[in-house]
Amino acid sequence: MSRSPFVRSQRLTIVTAILWFIGLIVMLQLWLFTATMEAYLGGNDAIVAPAGVASLVCLALAWGLRRYLRALGP
Repeated sequence: MSRSPFVRSQRLTIVTAILWFIGLIVMLQLWLFTATMEAYLGGNDAIVAPAGVASLVCLALAWGLRRYLRALGP
């Protein structure tokens, strides 16, 4: 018996969407890192702390989605 209330096709759609969102978050983090490094090397030190907080928020979102994905189960 399956632990999830979703049928197989619904789970596949949910898993695909979650993986796309995680990929989007990772791309956002890479862009954020690049923009932050460019600003920092350009002499703007004020951007580092807010960018670090934003990156931690992205990490928390991706981690939460991953936990949900693992809880969805086979």
